[in-house]
Amino acid sequence: MWLRRLFFTESLKGTRNYLDTQKKYEIIRTLIYFAVSLSLFAAGYIQTKTKVNLLTIVAVLGCLPASKSAISVIMFLRFRSFGGQAAEEAARKGEGLSCLFDMVFTSYKKNYIIGHLAVRGSTVCGFSEDGKFEENDFYKHIGDLLKLDGHQNVTVKIFTDQAKYMERLGQMKLLEAEEAKTQAIIATLKSVAL
Repeated sequence: MWLRRLFFTESLKGTRNYLDTQKKYEIIRTLIYFAVSLSLFAAGYIQTKTKVNLLTIVAVLGCLPASKSAISVIMFLRFRSFGGQAAEEAARKGEGLSCLFDMVFTSYKKNYIIGHLAVRGSTVCGFSEDGKFEENDFYKHIGDLLKLDGHQNVTVKIFTDQAKYMERLGQMKLLEAEEAKTQAIIATLKSVAL
């Protein structure tokens, strides 16, 4: 955690450029973990002139968290942050709404990449740059997760047309703000996203 605080102060899930920042963090963390294991192995070998020593065992055990961290690197390398002019416009139009950036929801069958999400009361709208976004599968997946966490009657709509999404953001500002419900839904969405 100290590494994240030292170098990546904006690496909070749901913030802008989260995926790119988290990718860097995971790479650095993995390199440090493997470097520690390698240095322990080297120290044991230099000291005893043989691979059969206690530090070799510690180095091999240190490869377990390093390997787990390498899996996180592979997961984050597959995705990129929502950026450019579309992200600027979404941030501007989403002012006053509770918004999340760079959300990746995983299921057994598919990963759903959503660049921007806005939540107001029991309405969730999002924008995906993926033209082949499988809306019905996503609605079932996220609806089930929200119901499991006790959220009933939540409306979810994901847009792949940027203009329609920006129009919907304007409409969402007119909805009644139920702050407690909004924050509870956001907490659920963050907990199930990558």
